[in-house]
Amino acid sequence: MKRLIYMIGCLLLATASYAQTPSWAKKATQAVFTLKTFDANGQLLASSNGFFVSEKGEAVSSFAPFKGAQRAIVIDAQDKEWEIESIIGVNDMYDVAKFQVAIKKPAALPISTAAADNGATVWLLPYSVKKVPVCPKGTVEKTEQFQGSHTYYTLNMAYKDQNTNCPILNDNGEVIGMLQPAAGDAGDVSYAVSARFASELTMSGLSFNDPTLRSTSIPKAIPDEKEQALLALYVGSTAMDSLQYANFIDRFIAKFPNLSDGYIYRARLSSSKGQYAEADDDMKRAIKVADSKDDAHYQYAQLITQKLLLKTDDYAPWTFDLALQEAKEAYRCNPMPVYKQQQAEILYSQKKYDESFKLYQELTSGEMRTANLFYAAAQCKLQQEDKEAALAQMDSAVNMFTKPYLKTAAPYLLARAQMLNDAGKYRQAVSDYNEYEQLMKAQLAAGFYYMRQQAEVNGHLYQQALNDINKAIEMAPTEPLYHMEKASLQLRVGQTKEAEETARECIRLAPDDSDGYLFLGVAQCVNKQKAEGLKNLQKAKELGNGQAQGLIDKYSK
Repeated sequence: MKRLIYMIGCLLLATASYAQTPSWAKKATQAVFTLKTFDANGQLLASSNGFFVSEKGEAVSSFAPFKGAQRAIVIDAQDKEWEIESIIGVNDMYDVAKFQVAIKKPAALPISTAAADNGATVWLLPYSVKKVPVCPKGTVEKTEQFQGSHTYYTLNMAYKDQNTNCPILNDNGEVIGMLQPAAGDAGDVSYAVSARFASELTMSGLSFNDPTLRSTSIPKAIPDEKEQALLALYVGSTAMDSLQYANFIDRFIAKFPNLSDGYIYRARLSSSKGQYAEADDDMKRAIKVADSKDDAHYQYAQLITQKLLLKTDDYAPWTFDLALQEAKEAYRCNPMPVYKQQQAEILYSQKKYDESFKLYQELTSGEMRTANLFYAAAQCKLQQEDKEAALAQMDSAVNMFTKPYLKTAAPYLLARAQMLNDAGKYRQAVSDYNEYEQLMKAQLAAGFYYMRQQAEVNGHLYQQALNDINKAIEMAPTEPLYHMEKASLQLRVGQTKEAEETARECIRLAPDDSDGYLFLGVAQCVNKQKAEGLKNLQKAKELGNGQAQGLIDKYSK
């Protein structure tokens, strides 16, 4: 009798177990895996679950395990380990991530296109190695819509930590959600986020600036759309470190081998590392595959020019002549003014100022008439020591703007002011400095007021000069130069008592500088303190001041 009862009990248990294992579970369990992430030292960061959503190796889980991770793997239902190649998309608010696993044609779960209704039966499919797991059964207690058509579920089902991020399926074996952690002791309640929402995550070009994505070092997937991939190539240059970005460019080229942009970006990176031969090879590939040959030639010329101007290490094949040849080829392919401007810039770098100037004149005579071109032409004339011609070009640059000036005019006003000052036209220079000050007042430093003060002194605008040197001292009170300039100016305008005080401050700030003693000595001599004044002039002489002896002779009489 006892044996019969035991056998009946075993049969009932087996029946119950079978009832908790839907027919689709045997195949479906192959799609569930364990996720493990590791830091830069190879130490385990986190462990969770996930599941494949396509036979291309795309999978979903939560994003939390990826934060701070350098490497990630999955261990499938056959206990085999696979690398995670890249993150495809994330959503930090709902803590979901989609990623690419380096596996060929894995078993994948079908995603339900329809949300489960309240009261519907659902099943949890746990991770299991080489056996069909028991699938806990539950019902949908409540549904909430988010981001349009996606559903967040509250389930009548006991939550267990070891099942976090496992799939929740309907009776047809379609995934409706992914189990998420419960807050505190949830009892017989569990929560799941829409699996369709996770499976539809994608990467855009701007995703690379997402702080969430930047919190992991796992490589980021390249968008499938060409325009978004190109945007990612641009954004990634500042959003990734150099190693990550180098890897990204290589993957971009592998995905879009006929786009010139990948080769151009890799050439720039190689050149920055001094790998010029590699950069040269990539630029030649870029020209070969480019749809716009003109831009590829332009980029090649630009890369060569930048290297020659900024780096001293030698790479014989790269010369200004080659850069000029490429710039001319760009213009031949497509006669755009910017390519002629590039030729002018290269000629300037070759110190062929006359040829460069002629090209700038051609450009400013056409549609591409900008202040920057007139400025560049002025620089050519300055190099030829033709100050009047340079000023004429700067007048044209400033005349591209109308009063009241906007900030865009500021650099050209400043440049003309400096040219006017160098040409001895001090009061005109001060006028431009004044316009510049009005535009840039909030950004000005002591150096500007010192520079304008110099022009004002030369233009005999002494009160303005005193105001400016005082402003410079106010902004940089410990700079000896400004105090010395003030003492000199005070002596010039007859403020000898004030000059004496300023000179003492010069000596306090720079006791080894002869100018402070010189100005103090002169002020004292003028103020009828000749004995003290001569001592300070002697001190200035001992410190190497070339003017001191003449002043000693003058005031000793």
